[in-house]
Amino acid sequence: MRIVPPAPSLVDQVVEAITDEIVSGVLTSGSRLIQDDLAQAYGVSRQPVQQALMLLRGCGLVQSAPGRGLIVAPLDPSSVRDLYEMRAVLEGLAARLAAERASHRAASEGPAYLAAGHEAVRSGLVSRKIETDIAFHRFLSELSGNTLINETMAPHWPYLKRVMSDVLQKEVGMSQTVWDEHEEILAAVIEGRSNDAERLSREHITRAARVFVHHLEAQQDSKPKQRRTLAARKVSLES
Repeated sequence: MRIVPPAPSLVDQVVEAITDEIVSGVLTSGSRLIQDDLAQAYGVSRQPVQQALMLLRGCGLVQSAPGRGLIVAPLDPSSVRDLYEMRAVLEGLAARLAAERASHRAASEGPAYLAAGHEAVRSGLVSRKIETDIAFHRFLSELSGNTLINETMAPHWPYLKRVMSDVLQKEVGMSQTVWDEHEEILAAVIEGRSNDAERLSREHITRAARVFVHHLEAQQDSKPKQRRTLAARKVSLES
């Protein structure tokens, strides 16, 4: 008998809506998140908005700001590094277990995930690239047979979506590399090469982390220069 997944709750829907607006850049870093305004925009009461904001604060997308209430949190390179270090271990374990326990299912269902990913790359749509990337990794975690892997990762996906969106909008060539690496991981899983599957998966996540962290650190370094440039222009105008 096929198990039908439960419909998302109202809180889940609000979490998804706010996450989408942060990921797409509609809500930028530092934007105030006023519960009444969000409730009116989404056509819901304040309670699901309040619960959604608490969940998003827990995963790092939202933070408190003195005198401003809740705001969209800036991306922090240290937090991204920590998250990807944890993710490398979990994704590596998922790939190893998938190779040991579900190689036949990987062979029958995996190619569809690869096809969807390559199609997303050709579309050029960042949202589709992120969606198919996450779907592939969730698929491997499901194949592992260890339900705690997906449960552990679930609260962190909203933050990861934002990191991926911020980078993929600028690192255009990265998307194809990602799916080439996915193909190698899936091949190892299908062939039951558990050691290779784990190694390739961990290397895949670690390489992505280096790109993301470097990108965010470069953005941080450019901000003082931008402020100095603006200050110099002001002095020039005043003089």
